[in-house]
Amino acid sequence: MQTSTTSKLLVSDIASSVDRVPSSYIRQISDRPNISDVDISGDSIPLIDLQELYGPSRANIIHQFAHACSSYSFFQIKNHGVPEKTIERMMTVAREFFHQPESERVKHYSADTKKTTRLSTSFNVGSEKVSNWRDFLRLHCLPIEDFINEWPSHPVSFREITAEYATSVRALVLILLEAISESLGLEKDRVSNTLGKHGQHMALNNYPPCPQPDLTFGLPGHKDPNLITVLLQDEVSGLQVFKDGKWIAVHPIPNTFIVNMGDQMQVISNDKYKSVLHRAVVNSDKERISIPTFYCPSFDAVVGPQHELLINEEEDSPAIYRSFTYAEYYEKFWDRALATESCIDTFKISKT
Repeated sequence: MQTSTTSKLLVSDIASSVDRVPSSYIRQISDRPNISDVDISGDSIPLIDLQELYGPSRANIIHQFAHACSSYSFFQIKNHGVPEKTIERMMTVAREFFHQPESERVKHYSADTKKTTRLSTSFNVGSEKVSNWRDFLRLHCLPIEDFINEWPSHPVSFREITAEYATSVRALVLILLEAISESLGLEKDRVSNTLGKHGQHMALNNYPPCPQPDLTFGLPGHKDPNLITVLLQDEVSGLQVFKDGKWIAVHPIPNTFIVNMGDQMQVISNDKYKSVLHRAVVNSDKERISIPTFYCPSFDAVVGPQHELLINEEEDSPAIYRSFTYAEYYEKFWDRALATESCIDTFKISKT
């Protein structure tokens, strides 16, 4: 990130001292949010109630998963089993972390994308040309005991609360993976079994108020490199998802999560479930906090289209993607600095 106008490392500290967006954050006119063209109704976003997932209505709920994953690639869930108190505590401690003095926060700052615990800003400060109006704390959290001692020790409750939340969300993800696997016509443990030892990362995102939100993004349009993402957001709107040629605002609903498909799900399903393009916009009045959990294969896991999904396809419709390790994909994703919507095309099998 350029710092010619300030010596501050973090956007939140810049935001508190400027009344105009610094030039390093301003996007070209063709690459701005254009909020007037966004569908703000949010009515079309699927909402799946997990209450009866293990009851007599399971087949109907699995059908809802199939429809949401194939037609939208994103959906909301309620009655998900993560305690409301756990969610409240996680959101509170995330806000407390970002509200600490700068001297405490920057102890965790690093531009090294390979660090498993790091505070940074924008997306990849080492390779992008225009910065994004976001600070984030990224944490690896599976297995928790391997990483928890790297996590911030302040606020003093941070490690305990974050570990509790990460554990609860992982339990939810494993339930979602069973349902998604069944919705593809696979055995319920099939998708989970492709992930090696599994991987789980979290990001605590802070989008400070922005004096000129029409000139920049919190995060521009991108697709996630992982398998699925489970997003917790506060009461401030900002998430937008691309569907049928237009951006749709995803308004927060208390005690729900947003779930979206990532690149690995697109590969595993051989394009039956697509990775979804989404972005975060900012506003001039309110800070926004969001906490995505990125669930993914372990770095040594080999990912490719599932053979069971290819059996009944025509002979001229083979696997679309080559197999690869998740480590290879993950490194390529970070190096691209969100320059394109997705790096998944580089793993396609040539038809020539």
